[in-house]
Formats: sequence, C-alpha cells, structure tokens
Amino acid sequence: MVAQRTRRAFQLFHAILGLGLLAMSLSALAHTLHDLAGHGHFAFVAGLEVLGAVLLLIPRTVRWGGAALLLVLLPGFVFHLIQGDWSPELLIFAAGVWFVMMHGAAWGESRPPVATA
Repeated sequence: MVAQRTRRAFQLFHAILGLGLLAMSLSALAHTLHDLAGHGHFAFVAGLEVLGAVLLLIPRTVRWGGAALLLVLLPGFVFHLIQGDWSPELLIFAAGVWFVMMHGAAWGESRPPVATA
C-alpha cells in the first residue's frame, strides 16, 4: 500500500514538473519569437527547453529530455548568478529533473535506471 502511494506521488510529481516546465518554456518561446530582434539565442534555448520538457514526459525518452533540460537550467542558473540575479527556481527545477531522470518514467514502460558500481 505504501509503495503504491509513493508511486502515485512520484507520478504526480513527474507530471506536474514536466507539464509545468513545458508551459513555462512554451511561454518563453512565444515571447522570444515575438521579439526576435537581437534575441535569437533565447529562442534556441527556449526551443531546447520545450523539446526537453516534451521528452521528459515520454517514458522512453525521460533521460534525453532530462539531459536537454539540464543543459538549459544549470547554465541558466550560473548565468543569472553571474549577473547578480539569484534565481533558485532554476536550481530547484534542475534537482527535480535529475530526480525524475534517476528514477525513470513514472508511467508506461521504460528502462530501469542503470546500476553503477
């Protein structure tokens, strides 16, 4: 019973994290595409984030999506920190993505995480 409740909680976490990141990245992409002048690199970053969020929600591509998201979130956190802008939400999102990546997909068929020595 406890294992099933834990699984349901993880499924909810995985879905909210993936859908939340997808919604925020789609919004960022729409804003950047609206004002492309001088912000082309932001459109690329937002597009990579959209792709990562979609892949995070697909059981067979959780790791690929997580890797794409980490490629955006971690450098983004460092960039903001260097600029003097403390953005802990990027680090929190990255921790959630890492957690989902390490535990595999919450639904569907996915490969279990590879055990390391």
